[in-house]
Amino acid sequence: MNIAILLDLVADTLADRIALSDEAGDTTYADLRDLARSAAAELAGADVRTLAFADVTSAAVPAALFGAAWAGAAYAPLNFRLPAESLRAQVARLDRPVTVTSPELTGRLGSSPGRSSDEWLLGIRTTTGTSDAPYHPEPDGAAVILFTSGSSGSPKAALLSHDNLLSYVMETVEFAGADDDEALLLAAPPFHIAGVAAVLSSVYSGRRILPLANFTPEGWLRQARAQSATHAFLVPTMLARIVQAMHADPGLRVPTLRSISYGGARMAMPILERALDQFPQVDFVNAYGLTETSSTIAVLGPDEHREFLASADPEVRRRLQSVGRPLHGVEVAVLGEEGRSAPPGATGPIRVRGPQVGGQYLDTASSLDRDGWLVTGDVGFVDGAGYLFVESRADDVIIKGGENLSPSEIEDVLLRHASVQAAAVVGIPDPEWGETVAAAVVVDQRPDSPGSEQLAEVLRSWVRDHLGSLKTPTRVDVWDELPATATGKLLRRAVRDRLASTDPPAAGAGPATGPSGGATG
Repeated sequence: MNIAILLDLVADTLADRIALSDEAGDTTYADLRDLARSAAAELAGADVRTLAFADVTSAAVPAALFGAAWAGAAYAPLNFRLPAESLRAQVARLDRPVTVTSPELTGRLGSSPGRSSDEWLLGIRTTTGTSDAPYHPEPDGAAVILFTSGSSGSPKAALLSHDNLLSYVMETVEFAGADDDEALLLAAPPFHIAGVAAVLSSVYSGRRILPLANFTPEGWLRQARAQSATHAFLVPTMLARIVQAMHADPGLRVPTLRSISYGGARMAMPILERALDQFPQVDFVNAYGLTETSSTIAVLGPDEHREFLASADPEVRRRLQSVGRPLHGVEVAVLGEEGRSAPPGATGPIRVRGPQVGGQYLDTASSLDRDGWLVTGDVGFVDGAGYLFVESRADDVIIKGGENLSPSEIEDVLLRHASVQAAAVVGIPDPEWGETVAAAVVVDQRPDSPGSEQLAEVLRSWVRDHLGSLKTPTRVDVWDELPATATGKLLRRAVRDRLASTDPPAAGAGPATGPSGGATG
């Protein structure tokens, strides 16, 4: 099958419903299908096998995604914030590509044909004679190619097939099930699996898409109010900043908002509690997944959020920190001894299998084992009621004197201190312990806030009182920002490298600053 069928079915059923609203105006589902068909005709005529897209979200994104599928080509959204040299290297790995990019990148990504997204979109809008072009029913190769973050060396290029993506969408979304007033404010960038999945899911449900080109919390809230957004997907960093902005200006509240899905990184419990308090009328959904799994594989739903938040039982309330239970058709297991599934409560590597799991990469071998399991790289456990807890990435665990320590547990305690807005905990080399605990925090800069050296000691005592001396950071540095990816995910390796390579701030020094402390993009 072909993911183009998702748009084709909805355009037949809801032809005049608005599919997307942006600065250029409204695009109906019938119009979007015509755009995809025109894009497909252009790709087929140029003998293109891959459409590489490098720009912010607009009507060009679904046109490129479905147009490539219609033509039997792959869609490869690229991180447009990367240097042109990095993008050229990624384009060079693609099969017979054409590039559609921001005006700033046009002609800078190698020898492949390239156009700006505005010019390309205008061209396919005015193309005639292609409205009845059939889509390729059984396309070869990948539907979507996504380059991973790449913490070291060349990033992997994950390949997702049409069957992978269709399995995810059709198992989780009701066809044409959205009410006619539903609108998704799309802040996830097109090069992230959440951005791809949001477009596919919104189209299949018949929901209107509201693209947000560049995220700021105030901008997100204003656009949500202005366009009556009902649904949103956010990474935890975005949600934390939105909650802070609403606290500072209650007039930014969004009365139409009904549902917030969050994922892409671990949600700290204090941030989630603040969000639930600020959005009491909103249904919260925790969606856990990977690029290689076509997005979500486990969900903690709205009723569970409310039940667990209200519970007086600590074990039940603790499930707010879980990522929920696996989706229908997905198997999730924690690896124990000798490759067997671990018993409830035992921590180990998390693995997953099912029809939506890809595990294939460009130019490298499959990451699936002979039984179809994908090892996610996350470490966690499943409790007695079947809820999955993701504690950390496998390489983030701190090993201090032979003891395994979870950074997330220490970060949650730091975030419960009134002065702390954001926290990152890592292990750094230590001659005595092998590794020792270190932390970087972003703090509330009120006039009465203590200096960084004094605050560091306050926070170390705070952790010691809650968790004991073993888990107390040896050092706590105060930074202006924590380094993050373009999607807001903490760059823990960058935190670790900076803390390991610098001395603690001298007594009386202000917050640490510098280019390595700012958010990356």
